[in-house]
This record gives sequence, structure tokens and C-alpha cells, in this order.
Amino acid sequence: MTRRVMLTSSLLVTVTVVLVPFYWLIVASTHRTAEVFADPPPLLPGGHLLDNLASLESTVGFSRVVLNSTLIAVIYTLLAGLVCTMAGYGFAKFTFRGREPLFGLLMLGLVIPSQVTLVPLFKMMLALDWLNTYQAIVLPNLALPFGIFLMRQSISALPDELLSAGRVDGCGELRLFWRVVLPPMRPALAALGIYLFLYQWNDFVWPLIALRTRDAYTIPLAIASLQGSNDTDYGAILAGTAVAAIPMAILFLLLQRHFVSGLLAGAVKE
Repeated sequence: MTRRVMLTSSLLVTVTVVLVPFYWLIVASTHRTAEVFADPPPLLPGGHLLDNLASLESTVGFSRVVLNSTLIAVIYTLLAGLVCTMAGYGFAKFTFRGREPLFGLLMLGLVIPSQVTLVPLFKMMLALDWLNTYQAIVLPNLALPFGIFLMRQSISALPDELLSAGRVDGCGELRLFWRVVLPPMRPALAALGIYLFLYQWNDFVWPLIALRTRDAYTIPLAIASLQGSNDTDYGAILAGTAVAAIPMAILFLLLQRHFVSGLLAGAVKE
């Protein structure tokens, strides 16, 4: 009984620590800047949410910014999901010379800071004349090491006999991939999709370097541009942050079962 009480208490404390800042973000997004910094701070929603959103729209064109982020994140999730899944399938089910060293080299990408690639990546985009375009944001990180690792581990649990039966029945490799490999991988694909979407939705450093005009800004860039040295509208910043955070929280809550099961797929060998 004591153990259960302690476990419940610790979970309540953890949930409180996680949810209180999120609750205050929602509350503060409905107040003006002066009210946000009042003493004591506001604990109940105010009536200025629409004013803050109107300020966002007039200052940075927030509806266009949200559209940019959505298009980039959706396109990236679809393309990177396909690349990571096919690469994971190749590493999991095909035997070729140098497979393990190549996979180990790929996994080095998990420990190498992404900042070390910014300068050469910028020079590549400049040479291709891709700066300030969607492809400059979407294409460089399609082969994400964690995504390939996740799909390799999940597809490794797929019985080889299933693939052999498909080949005996006359399936080509592409049809085998779409009809036999992908359907059982739905939980892993859901987990990968959530990870890729959040990765791109929240990305700040590379879009800051690659995007030049406000019309091409994503949500993190637009919110950062509101921070001035003298006059900063924190009400608008918090409203934009809430708009960016709430859809992601809802997406995770709806797909959390698939996310957890997808991350655990392939963790246990029979």
C-alpha cells in the first residue's frame, strides 16, 4: 500500500511539473504584455487572445507562417518517412558487403552535432541556388539516422519466411515492400511520423540560415523575429507559441499508443 501511495504521489508531482508551465502558457497567451508580467502573475484566462493573434497577423503574417510550417513539415514527414523506411528495410533484410560498417558509419550521425554540417550545407545550397526555398529545408535531412535505426529495428522483427513466401508467389521487391513489409509496420511508421513531424515543426537553426524573407518563415523563426531589444510584445509571442504547441500536443495524445508501441517494436526477439 505504501509503495502504491509513493508511486501515485511521484506521478502526480511529475504530471504537475510538466503541465503547470503548459497551463500558464495558455493562460498568458490570453493576456497583454503588462498583465503577463504583473505581480502576482495571472492564473486565469484573459480576454486578449484575439488581439494577440491579430498582432501576430499584422506583424509577421502568421497565417502564411503557419501554412509554411505545415507544408514543410508534411512534405518532409512523407519523404523522410519513405527514405528512412526503405533504408531500414535494406539494412534489415538484405545482405551485402560492408553492410555493418556502413550502418555503423550511419549511426555516427546520432553523436555528431548537426551544427558542424551547417557551413558545408549552406555552401551546397548556395551553389544549387536553393536558399530561401522549401527544398533547402526538406531535402538535406531526409536520411535521418534515428529514423533509419528505428525502422531497421522494427523491420528486423519481421519473419524472413514471410518475405520468402512473397517472392515465391511472384512479388517483385517494390511490391513486396508495399504489400508485405509496410502493413505490419504501422505502429513503427506512426512513431516515425510523429518524430519526423515534430523534428521539422520545431527546427530553428537551419531554417534561420537557409530562409531569407519573412514570406518563407516558419513558426519558430516568426516568433523569434518578434523579440526586439526595446519593445517586445510577449502576449503575441506567447499566443504564437500556444498555437504552435497545441496541435502537436493533440497529435501526440491521439497517436500516443502507436508511438509507444512503435518505439518498442523490435525490442524483444522471440
